[in-house]
Amino acid sequence: MTFLKPSTLAAALILSAAAVGTPLAACAQTPAGPLVTIRNFMFSPMSTTIKAGTTVTWKNLDAEPHTVVNDAGIFHSKALDQDETYSFRFDKPGVYKVFCGIHPYMKETITVE
Repeated sequence: MTFLKPSTLAAALILSAAAVGTPLAACAQTPAGPLVTIRNFMFSPMSTTIKAGTTVTWKNLDAEPHTVVNDAGIFHSKALDQDETYSFRFDKPGVYKVFCGIHPYMKETITVE
């Protein structure tokens, strides 16, 4: 019968636990919600329907700064420079009107079911 040194046994147990834990951790991650891009002074898509509890992320692809503002004052991003993002989790059903505070003609609607 062969016995392992305690240090070898401990290393084997740690590596086994890490290998087993990796898939479980990956499964526990929440899938990403929709991405709204800001490009050419427009939100795209201009209308999105999601389930309650979903996080929406906006990404500014323009060289000009933009904000993401809810007309009811529920959320308001800082000015997003090019390639910056802002995320908001929609927990309550309803229709959310969104616009850019810098360029108010930029509008979109998020419907939460």
